Amino acid sequence: MPAAEPARWRTLVLAAVGGYVTRLAFPSPGWWGLAFVGIALLYLAMRRDSARWNALIGIVFGLTFFTPLIVWTGDAVGMVPWFALSITESLYLALFGAGWAWARRGAAVWRSGPWQVLVFTLLWVATEELRTFWPFGGFPWGRLAFSQADSPIVAFASWGGVPLVSGLVVVVGVLLARAVLAARALHGLQAAAALGVAILVALVGLGVPLETQAETGTLRVGAVQGNVPGQGLDAFGEREAVLDNHVAGTYKLLDQVEPGDLDIVLWPENGTDIDPQVDAGAAKLIDDAAKAVDAPMLVGTVQYAESGGRYNTAVLWEPGRGVVATYSKQHPAPFAEYIPMRSVARIFSSAVDLVTRDMIPGDRPGYIPLESARLGRTVGIGDVICFEVAYDALVRDTVRAGGEVLVVQTNNATFGRSDESTQQLAMSRVRAVEHGRATIQISTVGVSAVITPNGTVSQQTGLFTAEQMVANVPLRDTLTPATRLGSWPAWIIDGLAIATVVAGAVGASRIRRADRPVAA
Repeated sequence: MPAAEPARWRTLVLAAVGGYVTRLAFPSPGWWGLAFVGIALLYLAMRRDSARWNALIGIVFGLTFFTPLIVWTGDAVGMVPWFALSITESLYLALFGAGWAWARRGAAVWRSGPWQVLVFTLLWVATEELRTFWPFGGFPWGRLAFSQADSPIVAFASWGGVPLVSGLVVVVGVLLARAVLAARALHGLQAAAALGVAILVALVGLGVPLETQAETGTLRVGAVQGNVPGQGLDAFGEREAVLDNHVAGTYKLLDQVEPGDLDIVLWPENGTDIDPQVDAGAAKLIDDAAKAVDAPMLVGTVQYAESGGRYNTAVLWEPGRGVVATYSKQHPAPFAEYIPMRSVARIFSSAVDLVTRDMIPGDRPGYIPLESARLGRTVGIGDVICFEVAYDALVRDTVRAGGEVLVVQTNNATFGRSDESTQQLAMSRVRAVEHGRATIQISTVGVSAVITPNGTVSQQTGLFTAEQMVANVPLRDTLTPATRLGSWPAWIIDGLAIATVVAGAVGASRIRRADRPVAA
């Protein structure tokens, strides 16, 4: 006989608590183990055999997860866009819930606990992938892997990237839930087995080797967090002050190093919102600073196109020569850096009109060739700008193009003292492991950090402070399995997820579920 379905009110409570518990796995506080608990509660909440009800459960879980996770969007653009984005992301979990109800109806999945673990995991990862690229290029915030920067499981990012890490989190969570169900049914051996496998999966990453040594030399880097006047949307109202702060921070590096000691100086995204390629005053300030430290500088700036749009650009500035290489952000943030459907978006927030020029996407990977006199060769700098760190392909392409070290240039000023900057830092740490690259996240206001190739933070700045970092970082050119595999694992998972839903729907049409024993 099938197991009794849990009461509706109980599933709603489990979903609501599970969503908020999962949020706590992300910075801050970043209690990564709670991601397992949150997924376990979601699995227990989705035990009713109704696609519509499980869709509702997904929405409840999503709202208590996403709404507090991305509260910083409200700080930046207002409450209505914050709630709209939270609801939109929650709808993906409604789709997940309905998909799980259909897939679970297949005879094999209905009867088998191990199959349920696998299928639940496939559907979750596929749902994460869907919201990563659609609509408007997607919004990957809240992928479970990004909660695991301090977890042993993060080591598997080097094998299969973010999809594998998220999948393993789900496996552990579902196994914990099945251990609870088995214990309630007094199946002690099954409960012990499920719990044992969950613990093994959670800890086995401790045995995965992560190489950190230099392979192609070391790079001596200076990074400048200049700080900005004010917070929120008005933080960059004084462009000259922002530029002056980063120039002053560059000179401040000379308290730690001698001229010529550094191979490169890194500025953040929007280090100057005055384009030094057209403004002679800005160009002189930057060139004088570069000459003082006697090092090229990677400067976050803007470029204005004749079409009326603008580019979010990083320029490599050589002292006495000017710009020798550039990278333009490939994935501008919708409704922030450009406004799709502006007339509709204005109904929800007048803040859209603060974006007077839509940002235009760049069309090539963020590979910056740095001619190093000290190393006697060209060093590949892999550059991504701000939210681009959340997108698998954009980071991977910079490494495949020849990036021996990763740089994440970002501007967190508009998000105030929220958790946005530390959530982004967690992503940078996962990327360091995924690609086996030392990573420097440099922000206008913090947090900035130097990250080793195994994801460890060796230096970190505070929020809304003017600070500088100097570090010797290892250069590496070996490609991890995750870098080599690219998007193939995700595409395979997507295909399998669709297949399980279709198979479940077809199987359910042939056999009455009441005639089949449920895997408890």
